[in-house]
Amino acid sequence: MNIASRSIHIRPATESDASAILNCLALAFEPYREQYSAAGFLDTVLTPETLHSRLQSMHILVALSGQKVIGTVSATRHEREGHLRGMAVLPEWRGADVAAALLTAVEEWLRSQGCKRVTLDTTLPLQAAMKFYEKNGYRRSGSVTDFFGMPLLEYVKEL
Repeated sequence: MNIASRSIHIRPATESDASAILNCLALAFEPYREQYSAAGFLDTVLTPETLHSRLQSMHILVALSGQKVIGTVSATRHEREGHLRGMAVLPEWRGADVAAALLTAVEEWLRSQGCKRVTLDTTLPLQAAMKFYEKNGYRRSGSVTDFFGMPLLEYVKEL
């Protein structure tokens, strides 16, 4: 299925989207819970408090079908470099190009902010996400850091 067969709209998130964003993150990452450390999983799916903080400090987009949040992504920028976090799509919307639309929209926002490069980090359990990012021009930088006891792999793309 693709976007043409199921209409979506992407817009900046607001505080009123908080519970729907938390739900989207929780449902998207639930299949990987056992492969994450407890602290790593909590940092990934967020809490109301950490989401509130993110809404204040990051540019968050939501993908909507009608009024329902079906996907989300967050971005920050520092000078000419952007960084993505929290990409998630509801399981029933996987394969519908929602992630690609979110990625395009957030990259367009980063370009409009003067970014020339974007990074993101992902964990080993998220093999499908790694393939998705690689298909969309991201490459492993070789940087691996610790994410609550798990390897965190950095990906980079020139915009």
